[in-house]
Amino acid sequence: MKKSLFVTGAAVLMLSGCASIFNGKTQQVTVSSVPEGAIASVTNGAGDKIHTGATPVTLTLNRGAGYFKSESYTIVLTKDGFAPKELKLTATVSGWFIGNILFGGLIGMLAVDPVTGAMYTFPSSVSGTLDARSTKSGAAPADALTIVSTETLTAEQMKHARLVTPTSSTAQ
Repeated sequence: MKKSLFVTGAAVLMLSGCASIFNGKTQQVTVSSVPEGAIASVTNGAGDKIHTGATPVTLTLNRGAGYFKSESYTIVLTKDGFAPKELKLTATVSGWFIGNILFGGLIGMLAVDPVTGAMYTFPSSVSGTLDARSTKSGAAPADALTIVSTETLTAEQMKHARLVTPTSSTAQ
């Protein structure tokens, strides 16, 4: 009885991957923002939008995107009055995958874990701080083009003004 239990246990370890046993093919990742309540749009590596919703939110994400290929995600945080923030979420190889070497799980290392994506792991949380845009009425970003009448400029402003003319696309 003990021998068959041992053989069964050894077979389970050798025919499955350590990462598959301990990690699984999906992982929960919490997305948060400062300030809270930003809209998080999450896109996978294939360009498919997989989630849109307010932060904070906990998502269940696929670890793998194919045989020996980790999944990656782009998270865009948006909120009125703030500049959009883009976050990249990339997987790294899990320590449990290395456990296959120690426990002799060659099948787990070369087949099970790479196919399921269980060999990869993400950080448990990701956060982005949004930068506030100017709240002054009529204020434009520093790199914006502002067109004004020269009649409204002061003498000091006229010293720094430049005349901009369209360029001809054909040589004359």
